Amino acid sequence: MNGNGSRRGRPRHPDVLTPAEWRTVDAVRHGMSTRHIARLRGVSPDAVKFHVANALAKLGLANRAELRQWRGVPRDSALRKGPAAMEPGARLELGPLGQISRHVRDFDAAVDWYGKTLGLEHLYTFGQLAFYDCGGVRLMISPPEPGAQPGTPSLLYFRVSDIQHAYDELTARGAIFSGAPHLIHRHANGVEEWMAFFADPDGNPLAIMSQVEPRQG
Repeated sequence: MNGNGSRRGRPRHPDVLTPAEWRTVDAVRHGMSTRHIARLRGVSPDAVKFHVANALAKLGLANRAELRQWRGVPRDSALRKGPAAMEPGARLELGPLGQISRHVRDFDAAVDWYGKTLGLEHLYTFGQLAFYDCGGVRLMISPPEPGAQPGTPSLLYFRVSDIQHAYDELTARGAIFSGAPHLIHRHANGVEEWMAFFADPDGNPLAIMSQVEPRQG
């Protein structure tokens, strides 16, 4: 404490988790390993383990498996402040495909081929994730994640208006999700991309995705 009787140090964060902890938790809910998260974030594996341990303690969860299924949403998220959720019992209708992903062996060569040979419109690139427009459907190309190989089945992403409702409804129908809906990316204009992943009976990967715009005013 200082001379005025107040505690020293960083003020308490207003959300249940700090921004760094939220980024780590979302990566865990995405299914990433500690080493993968560390490489993606440019930090040490020990830093990732530190954030995971803090999140588990704050949330009262026992392990990473429980953390993957945790349904938390950041306090400042557009998903929390966005359009009203669907009414309970409302019929779920999967929207059109919003994105297809494809793993490639040589990222730079693939970027050149999809952009120049096919002439697809390049939307943006984040690290080794490149996105192209295919007549309104977004194509994402990237190197394989650890354990995956080029040529594995493409991942189909279905658009939904309310990802929390879609998650609950599909779970009730028997779909088994690998983790809870989680924030993938926040664009400069505040639009958030939320996703959750599952598989069909043959193990082919699927996902639901929702682009959530911040509420105006």
